[in-house]
Amino acid sequence: MRFLKFIIILIVPNILFSQKYWTLQECVDRALEMNISIKQSELDYAGSEIEKKGAIGSFLPNVNVSSSHSWNIGLNQNITTGILENVTTQFSSMNLNLNVNIYSGLQNIKRLHRANLSILARQYQLEDMTENVALLVANSYLQILFSKENLAVQDLQLNLTKDELSRIKDLVNSGVIPKGDLYEIEANLASQQKNFIDAKNAYYLSKISLAQLLLIDDFQNFEIANETYDIPISEVMTKTPEEIFNYAVTNKKEIKIFETNLEIAKKDLEISKALLKPTLSAFYSYSSRIGYSDRLVPSDEIEFTPIGVVEGTGERVVAPYNKMKIASPLSFSDQFDLNDGQNFGLSLSIPILNNFARRNNVSQTQINIMRSENILLQRKLDLENTVNQSYNDADGAFKAYQASLKLVEARELAFNYAKDKFDVGAMNAFDFTQAKQRYELSQSELIRTKYDYIFKLKVLEFYFGAPLSIN
Repeated sequence: MRFLKFIIILIVPNILFSQKYWTLQECVDRALEMNISIKQSELDYAGSEIEKKGAIGSFLPNVNVSSSHSWNIGLNQNITTGILENVTTQFSSMNLNLNVNIYSGLQNIKRLHRANLSILARQYQLEDMTENVALLVANSYLQILFSKENLAVQDLQLNLTKDELSRIKDLVNSGVIPKGDLYEIEANLASQQKNFIDAKNAYYLSKISLAQLLLIDDFQNFEIANETYDIPISEVMTKTPEEIFNYAVTNKKEIKIFETNLEIAKKDLEISKALLKPTLSAFYSYSSRIGYSDRLVPSDEIEFTPIGVVEGTGERVVAPYNKMKIASPLSFSDQFDLNDGQNFGLSLSIPILNNFARRNNVSQTQINIMRSENILLQRKLDLENTVNQSYNDADGAFKAYQASLKLVEARELAFNYAKDKFDVGAMNAFDFTQAKQRYELSQSELIRTKYDYIFKLKVLEFYFGAPLSIN
């Protein structure tokens, strides 16, 4: 038991306080799961599926069953006494109606085609939204990496400056450099402390930005994976902007959305024209009714009633008839069969004049087609411009990164040279601080150009269909 308690004491704190480090893929998966815009697109897709079910249902006949039961209270003739009395009578009725659309200008088929196009458009919209959210997450993730590396550089420079200050104090005390140089180094230390605080705040804000994008409330404990990312080697830079654009215009969901919207507009025109054609439908109905009141029926007793006299003799002429008696209502099944009826036939409707509404609808859908064609053309032009801009941005960012590498090497050599001169008193503190600051700025610029190039490269790869990765 003591050994078990010891194990629990060692393991439980590690479980309770273990830190979650989010990888890029985990962040993307989380965003795709929680993003509200994606959920809206999923609902739009579900709505288009329902629209298709409605289009399929239009091929089926309309079948309706109705039933009613009524009470008639008021002055009616009593069939027993023949006297008008306040009585209550009850009736039930049942109806079955069926209507089948035989021909309506092929509207049902065209509406089904439109519903399928609508599903396809919603699917493209969902996929496009997913790709855009993933790219947005990658940008935020790279911003954290940049802020994190920049913070590490500022922390290193701050510690170096503290060590430099301690060493310079010794040089001042030994008389190698004047005391005024010490004040310059202390001022530089204060500047380094400010830069460190700014870098720390930028790092914290970049984490908040990504955490909010992922709908994570615990900003304080949100951390990304501790990985090192180098400049990626991408095949996309070997392609020309024309090749990238040709791929994007053929495969990108953004363009496919507008191409599908154009097809939907054309299908709307076909449906509008179908409304100008005659419609033929068949109908059938069946009905019956039930009464619950007593009834008069012939009895077995025969009576005679005079109907005239014999001419000449004056003898009465009588006719026999069955004496009536009161009987209870027939059974439900008997009345249902006796009182039933059927009605069926064909109905033809030919549109002649409908206040120009249907013809105006045709004209409006033709305008919508032209509008969709213009939007699609503009989107393609925008995409071509975006691809060219992204290619130039990525190429320029890579050149800026290469220039920053050379600048860091040059600034480092200049700083080391200045440091050697300063250590022997051949350079004052102001010039030494300037050389040090230029070196520090070149390091920060190198980090900035590195992640600027990575992101712009990812944007270019996005248009070429490359999988999202920053390794």
